[in-house]
Amino acid sequence: MMYVVITGASSGIGYESALAFAKRGKNLILVARRKQRLEDLKSTIAEINPKIDVVVLPADLSDTKQAHDLYERTKKYDLETWINNAGFGDFSPVAEQDLSKVENMLLLNNVAMTILSTLFVRDYSSKEGTQLINVSSDAGYTIVDNFVTYCATKFYVSAFTEGVASELQGKGENMKAKVLAPAVTETEFSYRAMGRGISDFPHSRTPEEVAQFMLDLYDSDKVIGIVDETNQFKLKDSFYPYIKKV
Repeated sequence: MMYVVITGASSGIGYESALAFAKRGKNLILVARRKQRLEDLKSTIAEINPKIDVVVLPADLSDTKQAHDLYERTKKYDLETWINNAGFGDFSPVAEQDLSKVENMLLLNNVAMTILSTLFVRDYSSKEGTQLINVSSDAGYTIVDNFVTYCATKFYVSAFTEGVASELQGKGENMKAKVLAPAVTETEFSYRAMGRGISDFPHSRTPEEVAQFMLDLYDSDKVIGIVDETNQFKLKDSFYPYIKKV
């Protein structure tokens, strides 16, 4: 039995991605802070397909120790795909941003993602059919006013994951590393980042749509799945230049 791990699975893109993979019959390991929401999602998945094994592993990944502990807890399972979806944003000018919130954002968006990606690649890079999918943003390729620090965290996610993809390919490894970069999505993200909904963004996507983008990227041989400046989802090769040193 092989499993797909999804962090940030209690709501939004992670929640809908879990349902999308469940409909394909994938066994799942669901990670988020809110255990009851994960249990509710597990019950929903059981209605879709009672044969699917769903493992609930609550964790606050902004705590570095919990990120390491999470990976240790997954070692009893055979993993196929690891999706680092957990993350949040902060909408404020740099001079006015709440540094406590920013520190947690960096720990979750970048540190936890790097720890979990590294451990997964270390153990599974040679295994056929494995994938690492890190959720970035279109803001991981464009700097947005009042979102500078958040964009920087997502630039890191994009550049790191593209670099991992190039390293794996250069070494002839079986694992594929990919970046999902959605645009504005109708999730809890805007409330945590800005304290309001997304009514100001008429071209937002639903989390169900983004979950389908996730599957499209999963099925493809491309490195990037991005909602571009035309608000269309595109599958692309790596964007950042990669220089291989001898």
